[in-house]
Amino acid sequence: MGTVILGSGIAGISAGYHLEKSGENVVIYEKDSDWGGLCGNFTIDGFRFDRFVHFTFAPDEYIKNIFKESVELIEHVPFPSNYYKGIWIRHPAQNNLAPLSSEEKTDIIYDFVNRIEKPVDEIQDYGEWLRVQYGNYFAENFPFKYTRKYWGVEPKELETKWVGQRMYTPDLKQVLKGSFETQDECFYYSKVMKYPKKGGFRSILNKCREGLDIRFNKKVIKINPQEKIVIFKDGTSTKYTRLISSLPLPEIVKMIDGIPEEVKEAGLNLMHTSGYMVSLGFNRPDVAKHLWFYIYDEDILPARVYSPNLKSADNVPEGCSSLQAEIFFANSGAQENCPPLAGGPKSVISRRGFFNPQTPPEVILEKTIESLISMGLFKEEEIAVKDIRFEKYANVIFDKDIYKNKKIVLDYLYKVGIESIGRFGKWEYFWTHQAFDDGRKVLKMEILK
Repeated sequence: MGTVILGSGIAGISAGYHLEKSGENVVIYEKDSDWGGLCGNFTIDGFRFDRFVHFTFAPDEYIKNIFKESVELIEHVPFPSNYYKGIWIRHPAQNNLAPLSSEEKTDIIYDFVNRIEKPVDEIQDYGEWLRVQYGNYFAENFPFKYTRKYWGVEPKELETKWVGQRMYTPDLKQVLKGSFETQDECFYYSKVMKYPKKGGFRSILNKCREGLDIRFNKKVIKINPQEKIVIFKDGTSTKYTRLISSLPLPEIVKMIDGIPEEVKEAGLNLMHTSGYMVSLGFNRPDVAKHLWFYIYDEDILPARVYSPNLKSADNVPEGCSSLQAEIFFANSGAQENCPPLAGGPKSVISRRGFFNPQTPPEVILEKTIESLISMGLFKEEEIAVKDIRFEKYANVIFDKDIYKNKKIVLDYLYKVGIESIGRFGKWEYFWTHQAFDDGRKVLKMEILK
């Protein structure tokens, strides 16, 4: 018996690496056939695609050095773009309005100047926060629409603590300047973002992965904290002296013997997004023009599209390029959240701006390709590879009950001796370096709630 870690994503790999260095005997169990979790990747005919978009901008010197010792990193200045009603606008759109019509710029600026003023502690929800920051016109036509596509809920359903520095708020001078001329300044929250030169994003963990005992195809179906036993779908089991889990909270509450009903219910009521990745490879080198871009049009499925080959040329065969589009929808753990089956409803948009999760994957793939072609990005005959894959857990949704529900679950896990780590183990909006650091904290046995 020894330390058992469930999940070989970035938090699980970090925990295993640091515990092994400290002398603990560790075994990592992974439900998939490869390591990396959402930091993993897959390759089709020489085209490599990550599981959703990833960069690192770790501020911590220790973590930066770990990543740098693992793989050579390419530095990118983040200049993302936005697609809005057929127009390309630099990001952030709120102070890069120059390409818009005079009428629309006037509406945005007028509402920005006359936006309501309210102390932060009196703002009730994310929708109200957006109106206070940007005014009604911009809020309703840009972040409101993106919220429906990325988070799968109305802005009023979200609380605001998660926002932090993720949303840029310009002053009037910046809004006016960006209305008359293209701004070359980077306004992104990180001025430099890094990506591995070779091997895809998970290569930042190469140093930590070396020598770890990872057992693959080990899907957990039951945990008995009293007997300290984990049981797997293949009929095997393992005993443990210490159990560290990066499993999503709505999943682990379904596995624990004797869990109180109110704890299970709290876990199942935690909301999250699921997502599809549409991955496209092209037989010409110059399809991708933007490192990544956001799409506000609600009749176009993807919320965000990025280019693996612009992140690193190692991600495509010579003379080729690639794009990967992300399509999200909201669900809660209380609902069975599986990829829809072929032959289901063909409607892609179920209500204003919301993706219909019952749309079959082949329809999503087809409609996404059609939309991107209509945007002028490429031609059908230039596609060399096309693929669609599903991820049940993409992002945590910060609904108004999130803190209450996750505290109930994390308090219970602490009580029965299960240490929960990572984005879905802590139910946080962690960037990759934060998830890595959360795995490192098991050294101090810091079980943060």
